[in-house]
Amino acid sequence: MSHWKLIRLNFRKNPAHFGEVGIGIEETNERVQSDGLFSAWITAYARLFGKEDVENLLKEIKKNPALFCHSSTFIYKVENYKLNGKKQKKYTYFLPKPIGFPPNYPVGEDLDFSKVYKKIVFLPLKIWQQWYQEKGFTDEDKQELIDETKKNKHKQYRELENLGLFSYKDNYKIDKLPKVAIDRNTSSSNFYHTGFVQFNYENDDQHSGLYFLVKFADNTEELQIKMCAALHLLGDEGLGGEKSSGAGRFHPEWLDLPEEWEKIINFNNPNSYSLISMFWKSQPPEFTPESYYSYQIQDRGGWIASPFSGRQSRRKTVQMFSEGSVFQFIPQGELADVTPDNFHKHRIYRSGISLSLPIQCNFNKDE
Repeated sequence: MSHWKLIRLNFRKNPAHFGEVGIGIEETNERVQSDGLFSAWITAYARLFGKEDVENLLKEIKKNPALFCHSSTFIYKVENYKLNGKKQKKYTYFLPKPIGFPPNYPVGEDLDFSKVYKKIVFLPLKIWQQWYQEKGFTDEDKQELIDETKKNKHKQYRELENLGLFSYKDNYKIDKLPKVAIDRNTSSSNFYHTGFVQFNYENDDQHSGLYFLVKFADNTEELQIKMCAALHLLGDEGLGGEKSSGAGRFHPEWLDLPEEWEKIINFNNPNSYSLISMFWKSQPPEFTPESYYSYQIQDRGGWIASPFSGRQSRRKTVQMFSEGSVFQFIPQGELADVTPDNFHKHRIYRSGISLSLPIQCNFNKDE
């Protein structure tokens, strides 16, 4: 039996800097992928519980990757509304759109809305569920996307719009802030810009932030308590870069899985599985001509910041399947050893341990 948790990260008015491979310091992502989250979380765990404890944990995870796996972070939004005169909270969670088409999608037709559809990267949970676990893609969805493509202000249907399909980027803004670095030897100044993401925040009942899912194996109560404590420490220290400027600090909410998510993970009629994390295996999966798969691959590299060595080194680069990739099997990843050749203090791991959700997918790969 597994134990699922949903964790929300409320950054309030704190900006954050989430850099990625190939992106300069002037740019930032709006979220953190699972391998980056794992590294930051395990580093906080090491600060809190020490080198021996964290090394034992990593050994356990290497033996049994299902001990503890989590998704990447994704945007959520909370807003207030009134029901029968009482104030209620409405949460909107975004998930990566599976690369495979939903059932009933008109594959192969000359589509008026294909450009708009392809630009959609994240789906609100309700739409994700409708398309990939319930009724699939409908004629009404098609017409609304056509109207959106044509910028028709008098839409016949507005369900996708009302559920938040076109409002993903309204939940945050990205700005570049000027900064100055002073050379230690010459005292000369170097002017540069750094990108920061700022999530919407009015109050704790009306804001946007990041969330992720965690799946623990059975009999892991002590580990859950420790990981929760490490997450609170990470929230105090900050997630991502530019922490010395106060960036990335958040307040975590450690929650049992809400009922709406229980239906998602327990969907019992899938024909495939869609990643909500990065996925890596030392022996890549073998694809046969009869099997269905639709995936994207990303290079994952960057720098290490060891709490025990005090050194910064560039870690080895690995290629991982990214979120939204679809397979006909449940992908089960593992830790990748990315220790630099000249680094001998301890081993450095990047998490390719994967988490996926069951879906119904259109297996016709022709567009």
